[in-house]
Amino acid sequence: MVKRILTINFGGLGDEILFLPALLSLKKEFPDSKITLALEPRSKSIKQLTDVIDEVITVDIKKQGIGKYIEIANFITKAFFGNYDMVVSSGASPFISVIEALTFISKRYGYDTGKLSRKLLTAAVPLNKNQYAGMMYHDLVKPVTDYLTELPKIAVKPLEKIPNSILIHPGVSLMSKKKGCIKSINSKEWAELIDRLSAYGKHVILAGGPDDEECIKEIEQFSQTKNYENCYGKTKNLVELAQLISSAEKFVCSDSAPLHIAVALGVKTYPFFGSTDDKKLVPKNENIHPLKAHDDCPIKPCLWEYRQQSCEKLSCLKYDFSEVARIICEG
Repeated sequence: MVKRILTINFGGLGDEILFLPALLSLKKEFPDSKITLALEPRSKSIKQLTDVIDEVITVDIKKQGIGKYIEIANFITKAFFGNYDMVVSSGASPFISVIEALTFISKRYGYDTGKLSRKLLTAAVPLNKNQYAGMMYHDLVKPVTDYLTELPKIAVKPLEKIPNSILIHPGVSLMSKKKGCIKSINSKEWAELIDRLSAYGKHVILAGGPDDEECIKEIEQFSQTKNYENCYGKTKNLVELAQLISSAEKFVCSDSAPLHIAVALGVKTYPFFGSTDDKKLVPKNENIHPLKAHDDCPIKPCLWEYRQQSCEKLSCLKYDFSEVARIICEG
């Protein structure tokens, strides 16, 4: 009988939201189980959005030098003494299967990363990156359940829709900024879009997280009409942000965690995609309308596929904002 399940998913908040379908199917299969999620400290707020996670364990794998290995050793010790019946871990590194084996948890599931993983794991699952990431993660639980949860779901009660509203969230993760990954339009272009949406008579609402202060201030500076509602700083946590997203008739954002919150809430969403692959990061459904520039870049999408940092040209993020505003307002 499976009573305690350890799951491991290192990445940003968006990754944790995309991991939720796998956790939800586990909970359906083992309704009396308690699920623990091991994750990076930057993503621990995922617990605010769901009741399927009973406990989180933070592992700071971004530490430099020996600190990283101390973190991993401490985590393995916690897992060893945690009385878990099953461990499910994402990650394409062969080292992940070694970590699972060192926990001595009897049932171990992860991606097939070679002969070692096939020897150490109860089931080594083929890694198919050419699909929606939520389904890529969900493949990990196929050996233990026939339940299929196709989309993330979050435990946030939606608010009443604000008539004629379009919510703008320009933020991207701090980690992507540090890595030099430019995944969205700049502040001046966000301001132009806000002005054009306002000219359509839309109730434009601006929001952002703690890492977006500079971007929000620049948007305020560049906007010509000032005809929008600035809600920056009014959402104090992820739940309040999710509620604000739920209240919007339409949502415009970057390739970032708020996008995945909107997907989970079923809000009509227009995310900007340039160097990253929308086919892997959003599901195909009537609520999601990726905004992609009509450029001639021969290797787009390139980020993670061909490059670890964005190129200087950024032709994949050159938009006609009159056309973008029309698509959003008339779509």
